Formats: sequence, C-alpha cells, structure tokens
Amino acid sequence: MKRLLFILLILPAFFLYGQRIGKLAPEKPPMEFPNNAWGANLMFGDGGFGIGTFLRKSFSPKVSGFIDVSFAESKNAREFEYFDYYGRSIVVGKENRVFLIPLNVGIRYRIFEKELSDNLRPYFSAGVGPTLGISTPFKEEFFKSFNSAKFHFAVGGYVSFGADFGLSKSNLLGLNMRYYYSRFISEGVEHMTGSVKNEIGAFYITLSIGMMY
Repeated sequence: MKRLLFILLILPAFFLYGQRIGKLAPEKPPMEFPNNAWGANLMFGDGGFGIGTFLRKSFSPKVSGFIDVSFAESKNAREFEYFDYYGRSIVVGKENRVFLIPLNVGIRYRIFEKELSDNLRPYFSAGVGPTLGISTPFKEEFFKSFNSAKFHFAVGGYVSFGADFGLSKSNLLGLNMRYYYSRFISEGVEHMTGSVKNEIGAFYITLSIGMMY
C-alpha cells in the first residue's frame, strides 16, 4: 500500500518535468498602411466652424509629410451674438465678418507605435504657410457682403496632437486638436469697431475623414 501511494505521489512529477518549457509568442509585426492619404477636415472651435482638405504622404512608419488648406470663420472673444424677432443675427459693435484660409505644409510624427496597437495611432504634427484673410461688412447680408470684401495677407501655422483610428487600409478616420496662429503682414483685420487685430490665434477640434491608397 505504501509503495502504491509513493508511485501516485511521484507520477505527476514525471509528467511535469517531461514537458518542454514553452516559448513566448513572437511579437506581431506592425501593420503596414498605404503611404498616401487624402480626405476632408471638419473643424469645430472657438472661432466657429470650418472645413478643409488634406494630402499626406508617409516617408517612414513614423514620419509623414502633408499639405492642407482650410476655410474657417474667425470671431473676436468680445463678440456676443443674439437674434431679433425676425431671426436676424445681431452682435453689438461688430464691424466685419472675418474668414481665414490658411495653406500649410508640415510634418507629422507618430508616437507610441510599439506601446499601442495599430488600432490607435497617435501623433504630433506641425505646419507653416501663408494665410489669406477675408473681411466682409457685418451690416450687409451674408452673401451680398462679399461684394465689398477686403483681402488681408498673413503668415502662420499650427501645432496639433491627434490620432488615427481603426485597422482599415483604405478608409481613414482621425481626430486631432489644433492651435492655429496667424500674423498679418499688411494691415490687420477689424472684427469689432475700432479694434484692429494684427494677429489671430484659434483652437480647433478637427475630425478627419478620408481614404488611403
């Protein structure tokens, strides 16, 4: 009986030591996405709503270059808008509507590519370039006011932090936060009566939708 108990006790040990030590599974190589991307930007910020488009090319898994252009309204921090009985927009002291059309060329740098899965691809980016400003009289109807438009030229750029999402190699979806800065090289713009601004800064949350190829 003692011999049988001894055999039962040591039998699992033979199976334990008879097994080979398993190897760690090899790391999954990072996904390779197409080098080129094109799409549209929808911008929401303290300056108002904006739209834009972009073209991007990857030079390496971490570094990409891009060019983008956007069109957005710029508002003064002192503006307070309300509507009258007939639905007309009224902003006390507002002289002009101001729109900005920046054209930027820049670099995007992907971060945490080894720590995070390819489903989330965060990055920093920065761009610089010229900006065209357009001011139209606020007292005139929106579309008719462009007949009296004035043009202003500026230089500037933006810095941003964001991420692309998903594992699709054809569809692109991203979200980023941008801070734009523009400084006029000629006369500034007059949002409010008697207040001319030579530089404009604005923060936007930007949704990017496009395609990779």
